[in-house]
Amino acid sequence: MMPTPIRRAALVLASATLLSGCGSLSNPETLFGLLTPYRIDVVQGNVVTQEVMAQVQPGLGRLQVREILGTPLLADPFHADRWDYAFTIRRQGVPDQQRRVTVFFRNDVVERFETDALPSEREFVAAIDRPLGGNEPKLQMTPEQVAALPVPPKTEVIRKAPQGAARDYPPLEAGSR
Repeated sequence: MMPTPIRRAALVLASATLLSGCGSLSNPETLFGLLTPYRIDVVQGNVVTQEVMAQVQPGLGRLQVREILGTPLLADPFHADRWDYAFTIRRQGVPDQQRRVTVFFRNDVVERFETDALPSEREFVAAIDRPLGGNEPKLQMTPEQVAALPVPPKTEVIRKAPQGAARDYPPLEAGSR
């Protein structure tokens, strides 16, 4: 059995170790403050840009709106005259993008619509096309790297020409001869 002072020291040391682990749990983005787990890109909803929204005008029918904007993310049975289009994209290292478009109908015809600030198609593509972390992969080797590559041994391949006449294949369609 351990003497009391050594037991106390071991208990204090174990408690300090356990409590220091709790501090790293305050940031759920990292694992013990050392590792950042990979998070997949999450894209949900309909992409609606300024150019697409310019096609939606009061007086259009439901089918026309569905052809332009796609199927609404939310068509609430309690609000049958309202369609909600939402778009969310979550990427690691980039702020979330969220947009909402609401189309209001009266007698199955567009009465009005409300939108968040929508990007143009160029702005949208530029926003999602940025590389993460600024570390773009190097796609070309330098001449020194090419020269350092091992040269595979040369093997001689001899191809013989086919003997006789070329093959005659039947036509693909029945009545083409």
